[in-house]
Amino acid sequence: MTKVLHRTVSSLMLAGAFIAGAGAGAKAEELRIGYLAPTTGIFAQVGKDMVDGFKLYLDQHKDVLGGAQVKFIVEDEQGRPDTAVTKAKKLILQDKVHMIAGGLLASTGYALAPVSTAEKVLYVNPVAAADDLTQRDFSKYPFHIRTGWSSSQPSHPFGQWACDQGYKKIVAIGADYAFGYEVVGGFQRAFEACGGQIIQKIWPPLGTKDFGPYIPSIKPEADAIFSLMVGPMSLQFPKQLAASGNKKPVIGGGTSYDEFVLPAMGDEVIGHISALQYSAAIDTPKNAEFVKEYRAKFGKVPSYYSETNYTTAGMIDQVMAKNQGKFPGAEEFIKQLASMKFDTIRGPVTIDEMRNPVQNIYIKKVEKKKMFGYDKEELWNTVIKTYPNVNQFGQFKKDEFLATPVYSRDYPPCKFCN
Repeated sequence: MTKVLHRTVSSLMLAGAFIAGAGAGAKAEELRIGYLAPTTGIFAQVGKDMVDGFKLYLDQHKDVLGGAQVKFIVEDEQGRPDTAVTKAKKLILQDKVHMIAGGLLASTGYALAPVSTAEKVLYVNPVAAADDLTQRDFSKYPFHIRTGWSSSQPSHPFGQWACDQGYKKIVAIGADYAFGYEVVGGFQRAFEACGGQIIQKIWPPLGTKDFGPYIPSIKPEADAIFSLMVGPMSLQFPKQLAASGNKKPVIGGGTSYDEFVLPAMGDEVIGHISALQYSAAIDTPKNAEFVKEYRAKFGKVPSYYSETNYTTAGMIDQVMAKNQGKFPGAEEFIKQLASMKFDTIRGPVTIDEMRNPVQNIYIKKVEKKKMFGYDKEELWNTVIKTYPNVNQFGQFKKDEFLATPVYSRDYPPCKFCN
């Protein structure tokens, strides 16, 4: 057991005590986890980071979580919600898994949650950030619990941060699907609540490679540009924006600069700022050790997709240890997980009453520097501000927030656009 795990999940010492005290001839229970990730297609690198993060934890624990022997079954969901549903049903009905986990896109989360409800199978969700899974619709999905984040969660403090920097008018450009709407929508709500104006919203289709038709339309009176890109879009947009001669500050959602793509970026992103609940540059001993171990095994810096899955495996470990290696059933598993406090690589995490994490949100600036003893200067998401214990409603009152529609292409309305 590594030092990272000793520090990451506080109850593992109890789990170890249980294992040491078990009868010499006792046979471990089997825990079957069906994992959904895009291992082919345009999101394959993201999918690899997802699987690698989870597998690193399993490898460090010899495929044992809380005393149970894990059977980890990975299915390729291809970044397609319909494929994810088909593969989830296969895992549930054919492989008889105790839980499904994973799923990448927000739209995939919205597709998988009803499957978990219909089949009464636990869905542990580390990545698919669809807001309403843990907001207006959470009661529809009693077998779903989130271990990662909701799409708009980092955007609420980020909008306030943008006001604090003196920005008055911002153009938003984001991927044209649920996740893009929710990240941009959260930023718009918060930015306009403190006096800012979103003066334009641009929606390139998911998977866009050529931003030539969109960049020239950015209004020149904007103080800054807010971007939300995913997958290969994250690499292409800043390159093409810089090539266009842009001199405006660029800020964005966390996936626009996440470490899954940051090593492939160039100097064009230096100074760009984003918000998320994890950065590989969090300067703590716990994160430094995780970065080194992950990099030694996989040859790259861990992304948020890696961390959130590593952390999720640790959370599952802690629940299974509490039940002496026996799966307690979906509803009891959720009840126990939601009641726990976790000291994770990303920082302290608790789960709110709607089954979404409460956690730190980090404002991050891309800088070229040396970190954690590595000799080479590299691009890192340096943390410049921390907002502690941020819930999914941010600075807004829960009841008032839930009374408004989920963020969409048209909500909040672009009242300063013309």
